[in-house]
Amino acid sequence: MAYLFEEAKIAYVKGLQVLDSRGDPAVEVTIVTEGGGIGKAIAPAGASKGKYEAVEIRDTNLKAYKGRGVYTAIRNVNTVISNALIGLNAVNYRYVDCKLIELDGTPNKSKLGVNAVTATSLANIKAASDTLGLPLFVFLGGFTARTLPVPMMNIINGGLHAGNELSIQEFMIMPINADKFSEALRMAVEVYKELKNYLKNKYGALAVNVGDEGGFAPPMKETAEALDALVESIKLAGYEPGKDILIALDCAATQFYDSKSGKYRIDCKELGKDELIKFYKELCERYPIFSIEDPLHEEDFEGFKELRSLLKGKPKIIGDDLTVTNIERVKKAIDVGAIDGVIIKVNQVGTVSEVEDVIKLVRGEGLIAIVSHRSGESEDVSIAHLAVGFSTGFIKTGAPARGERTVKYNELLRIEDWLGE
Repeated sequence: MAYLFEEAKIAYVKGLQVLDSRGDPAVEVTIVTEGGGIGKAIAPAGASKGKYEAVEIRDTNLKAYKGRGVYTAIRNVNTVISNALIGLNAVNYRYVDCKLIELDGTPNKSKLGVNAVTATSLANIKAASDTLGLPLFVFLGGFTARTLPVPMMNIINGGLHAGNELSIQEFMIMPINADKFSEALRMAVEVYKELKNYLKNKYGALAVNVGDEGGFAPPMKETAEALDALVESIKLAGYEPGKDILIALDCAATQFYDSKSGKYRIDCKELGKDELIKFYKELCERYPIFSIEDPLHEEDFEGFKELRSLLKGKPKIIGDDLTVTNIERVKKAIDVGAIDGVIIKVNQVGTVSEVEDVIKLVRGEGLIAIVSHRSGESEDVSIAHLAVGFSTGFIKTGAPARGERTVKYNELLRIEDWLGE
């Protein structure tokens, strides 16, 4: 054990500015242990952000990258964080995360920057698992971690993720009638290909341009138009909507909510809360919808509760901007009865330990946890391992297009292969 402790000591911490999938600077951190274990991680960035998310640090005072640089956050990694972490045991990742939280000392990671903290926390668990010679998901969940997630694949983009007039941000498909992940992935890819042909034939070649997360961004205006396209594409691929493949929505309603009027601007209309709730109920009666994420704005816990009570679990009501992977906001949502599940994003809160605590809380309450990417992503595959290691059962990581999305799917295929039959 003494030998293992020495091997797992952090010997090197280095931050580097790299680019994410939108061409914005991102924080990459490399950690090396005394035993030669190497961990490298890149913090993602969201376009649609909840008000209560932890705070990135950007170089807003510099002209470089139009103020989007992260050199200040990198400097925090290479000085404050590096000095504090060298000599700590990487395997004891919860202690390392506690040290990061203590170093920052703010409730929203605004001192060091959540981009610096996230990349460091993820790099540390990778260095620890590499030191032990274990896959990351095994390091996190042990050898009983064998559940691969159902992909919730965003194949039509709207809202802030696209340049069309769809208010709802993500239209996703979920292959549920599959025996293993690779089958589910194949089913989803086949639907994606049929959707491409469907959109091209109906709207023309420009309709198959893709948004930030690889989904198509067709010139649609109404929600039903997108849902009809999904249902038709599922059928064209040879599957039965509602039996083989379900639909999920990420509304990101805060983005189309007008706080001054209290109205939601959707489908070229302005709807009050009660009208919007009725709108969602009608959609659920027409389409095989598994879940609705952020159906109302991020402050409306009671509105979430009303919709959830009306729908009675069909579909599930999911918090993202409402809950922001923050354990206190998740507790409030659970106490109010506002949610059936939550979206899990490491960079909403900062550390793997905080993510683990939220997942345990949610699962302990019988609710669902969905590990998710961000719209600004990279070649980092951490979330694939988090989904399997913490046995969440669900993952959102975009369409089967763009390398920063497919790299996560490919990593899950490798995990499936490693686990065997």
